[in-house]
Amino acid sequence: MNFLRRLFGGPSSPPDNALHLYVRCSRCGTPVHVRVHLYNDLTVEFGDGEEVAGYRLRKEIMDARCFRLIYADITFDRNRRELSRKIEGGEFISKEEYERLVQPAAEPR
Repeated sequence: MNFLRRLFGGPSSPPDNALHLYVRCSRCGTPVHVRVHLYNDLTVEFGDGEEVAGYRLRKEIMDARCFRLIYADITFDRNRRELSRKIEGGEFISKEEYERLVQPAAEPR
């Protein structure tokens, strides 16, 4: 079926257009996954005049254990490519580390 869809140009799945953030709370160590839509959740930053200089994401993230706010600040260029990231109250972790930390909680004992 996929062969025919590719051959005749049938509907394909749209791109995700998202940035997935994986963070861990610095107080309790709880991992958190946040999905950021790159076309709806970013704030436009203007340069001189009306020209778009880039984008910024300021995200408040709350974990499910101690409910402490984690603040992420990420800057992007005009093409929505990440330039820099900072975080307060937590740390960025990889997807693999997030899955490793979540896995034991999902297994029945």
